[in-house]
Amino acid sequence: MKKHNYSAGPCILPQEVFEKSAQAILNFNNLDLSILEISHRSKDFVTVMEEARALVLELLGLEGKGYQALFLHGGASLEFLMVPYNLMKDNGKAAYLDTGTWASGAIKEAKYFGETVTVASSKAENYTHIPKDFTVPSDADYFHCTSNNTIFGTQMKSFPQLHIPIVCDMSSDIFSRSLDFSKFDLIYAGAQKNMGPAGTTLVVVKEEILGKTGRHIPSMLDYQQHIIKESMYNTPPVFPIYASLLTLQWLKKSGGIPAMEKINEAKAALLYAEIDRNPLFTGTAAKEDRSVMNATFVLNDEKHTETFDKIWKAAGISGLTGHRSVGGYRASMYNALPLESVQVLVEAMKELESSIS
Repeated sequence: MKKHNYSAGPCILPQEVFEKSAQAILNFNNLDLSILEISHRSKDFVTVMEEARALVLELLGLEGKGYQALFLHGGASLEFLMVPYNLMKDNGKAAYLDTGTWASGAIKEAKYFGETVTVASSKAENYTHIPKDFTVPSDADYFHCTSNNTIFGTQMKSFPQLHIPIVCDMSSDIFSRSLDFSKFDLIYAGAQKNMGPAGTTLVVVKEEILGKTGRHIPSMLDYQQHIIKESMYNTPPVFPIYASLLTLQWLKKSGGIPAMEKINEAKAALLYAEIDRNPLFTGTAAKEDRSVMNATFVLNDEKHTETFDKIWKAAGISGLTGHRSVGGYRASMYNALPLESVQVLVEAMKELESSIS
């Protein structure tokens, strides 16, 4: 039976990426060596790294605009630390928007470096919406936000116009929608949503914002060191970067971000229409802030949980259970999830309605 993978991450990836990755594990570039065992300094892998970094900038429309793309270790969680290390001045100040678990994690790390101002928070409402009409201090060293919140199913639909650097954690919606990415001075994203398997983290940074903190930065945490070493300061996570390259190539071949955005909007519209129509379900995020990537919803009567769980599992659906901290259900509809899979989920929701009516 075909599986319909709604896992929030690590998540679904294109089938051709799996096939090419599997072949590379056995024999990469006809070298009679595995991608898992070749030197990261070899010409074959250096080409992978160079193409992946270049393709990131091409897809985001940032070529020739002063940006560098880096593939680093540590997940987005390490970037919670690296961002203030590299951007907050000694005795400086940073502004953060608190929209969920990962945003609050970033705030926690930034507090070790200086004054951290939370300009707005939706925590009191269990992060069911994105705060609006907040004011960002003009003397902050940077403003940090999280574009999409996987746990609570919310997504920023607009971003402030500021005269200070804007940093955005785009871990769960990068490459999924068209934005003017040049409005951001630093973007970071864990690979395991729309880009590749877990194990590497993408950082896209405008070089001119670096080197202004006045502090010593440990080499492994210094973006400038990683730029100088062309993302190879130490041994990079070779296989996740290769799989990310394959995913980026698939994205470009599929029409790039604009084409992906159109498909993603169709998937989200189909599912949210059923959530709103079906009297057995309620969406948990404010409608104006609903995430295109992660739809969160609950049964209005939990007595139907066992029946619904049997229905969607029998349909070949996987990974639909909500995050442990909020419960309910979460349908993660990343780039590689086909519209067909969303239709299967909608039919499962309709089947539950029919079974008890």
